[in-house]
Amino acid sequence: MKKLILVRHGQSEWNLKNLFTGWTDVDLTAQGVEEALNAGKTMKQEGLAPQVCFTSYLKRAIKTLNNILDAMDMDYLPVEKSWRLNEKSYGDLQGKNKTEAVEKFGEEQVLLWRRSFDVQSPALEAEDERSPYMDKRYEGIDRNELPLTESLQDCINRLMPFYTNNILKAFETNDTVLVVAHGNSLRGIVKTLKQMTNEEIIKFNIPTGIPYLFELNDDLTLKQDRFLADEETLKKLMEEVANQGKKK
Repeated sequence: MKKLILVRHGQSEWNLKNLFTGWTDVDLTAQGVEEALNAGKTMKQEGLAPQVCFTSYLKRAIKTLNNILDAMDMDYLPVEKSWRLNEKSYGDLQGKNKTEAVEKFGEEQVLLWRRSFDVQSPALEAEDERSPYMDKRYEGIDRNELPLTESLQDCINRLMPFYTNNILKAFETNDTVLVVAHGNSLRGIVKTLKQMTNEEIIKFNIPTGIPYLFELNDDLTLKQDRFLADEETLKKLMEEVANQGKKK
């Protein structure tokens, strides 16, 4: 049996401030660091032992992974980073407060930008300082592949080649794989493994810092899945994610 562990990064500074983050590279809060350490401790207690790890180009995911591995005394594990695991680009919304956006554009419009499957938020200008075109970490990547905004569908589409060619391929020589990334990029993996509809995946909330374990058959189809948290805690954290961007 194969095991795939997904972890959304711990609380970031902009999670705390209720800002649209997307590809903006913000750090973890003290709570986010603690969430990451606790995720590592939980995985260790469960007897999970990943052999290879994947994460995005964004420090909130990288530092979450580093803290998880530190808590597991597995800092030596190989790690592959990819921009394809980055969060969904929120375009020109990045850096804006979600509640203020609701007041300006209406709750229905903001919900469409945040949680519809195929609606993009307003795009960044190519020369905007927030644009990936202006960020040296993306030098050498075809501009046609770098987003100035994305829908969830766009995010999943740019993720899937990496998921198929790198993450799934890792199971050829490993039994347990760890992926630390972001709410929307991880949704792409969840949607694929659980064969969820577009409507189901947009309602599915992934809390920060809670390991999500998938047990896979030898053909890498899903056998069973579970979050490594008690039901009451999990429900509370999922509701907090769902309520972001709603009127206070």
